[in-house]
Amino acid sequence: MTTVLLDDISFSHPDGGQLFHHLHLAIGSERVGFIGPNGSGKTTLFHIIMGLIKPDCGRVVMDDKVVADSKAWRQLRRQIGFLFQDADDQLFSPTVLEDVAFGPLNMGCDGPTAKSKAIATLNSLGLADFDNRITHKLSGGEKKLVALATILVMEPDILLLDEPTNNLDPATRERLVAILAKLNLPMVIISHDFDFLAKTTDVIYSLEHGHLHKSESIHLHTHPHAHVYGDHPHDHGG
Repeated sequence: MTTVLLDDISFSHPDGGQLFHHLHLAIGSERVGFIGPNGSGKTTLFHIIMGLIKPDCGRVVMDDKVVADSKAWRQLRRQIGFLFQDADDQLFSPTVLEDVAFGPLNMGCDGPTAKSKAIATLNSLGLADFDNRITHKLSGGEKKLVALATILVMEPDILLLDEPTNNLDPATRERLVAILAKLNLPMVIISHDFDFLAKTTDVIYSLEHGHLHKSESIHLHTHPHAHVYGDHPHDHGG
């Protein structure tokens, strides 16, 4: 089992505003949700995990080894699938098949093998017959699912999902809930959609003032459902 540890991470903006202060987080044994106000550093934390941003201090550790050189960062990126907040930042090929097959091809698979892996992954997400669709003509929800396919085809050990329900209609949102429920993978999900996190994660943390705070309370609503984690504001939009 792959594990990632953020050890004593601090990070400040160039203007001096501090986002994280000696933050610790272990990833790999459960499904974790992150909530927090805009600007609290949730996406920045993902970028630090992936080595896209260097912290002021602290270290990223994968499988008990410090990730410190380019070879180690490449290995980490092979083992962690990162879903960007905006699917258009992740999709760049003319067709869906080309987008999903790109990762396996880049990792050395021959053309037929990469195509087979891509089609199998699309089928597993209910996207059969999407292979020849023009990527930029897809709906927002379809793009999000195809972007997820580009990650899952690489068979990652851990998923990082940044606001996966952004701009999804209710039906696609529930479809995504069902897809994630079937995946036997640890994951970290950033979302403002509290109910989505309650359905898809084991524990929820709020990121506020540079620190992570675990949410453990139960909040009962007057309408007929309950949240395991309810001490943070949320709504019930699609």
